[in-house]
Amino acid sequence: MSSEVEKAQKAAPSGDTIFGKILRKEIPCDFIYEDEKCVAFHDVSPQAPTHFLVIPRKRITMLSEVKPEDEDEEEALLGHLLLVGKKVAKRIGLTNGYRVVINNGKDAGQSVYHLHLHFLGGRQMKWPPESLVIKIKLRTIGEIY
Repeated sequence: MSSEVEKAQKAAPSGDTIFGKILRKEIPCDFIYEDEKCVAFHDVSPQAPTHFLVIPRKRITMLSEVKPEDEDEEEALLGHLLLVGKKVAKRIGLTNGYRVVINNGKDAGQSVYHLHLHFLGGRQMKWPPESLVIKIKLRTIGEIY
């Protein structure tokens, strides 16, 4: 099992997160963007030459946990997060494209239960991601033997 999968399986959807500590400035972090609704910073474990996160200041555990009564407010926030990511990507030179990823729950590999958007670029992306192809091949080999 990869370390990202292990982190996701162990992560708890309740309680404090590393992002909460970053937002409260208990853990130092160099923001590459900051406003009243969100912050952006480089991922500490980049999966591409350029990999940054955009997170809301408001704690939303995961996308599927947005409550119907909050949808209008959350839709505006989600749109804002995407537009901030677009602005940051342009500012740091991701002119040839980038991938946007939201992991929702442990099966998707969510390892921090505070909604966050990954922006990855700086190289040609493949689909499915190479790590997924390797996992499928290993599983198939295991089933054969």
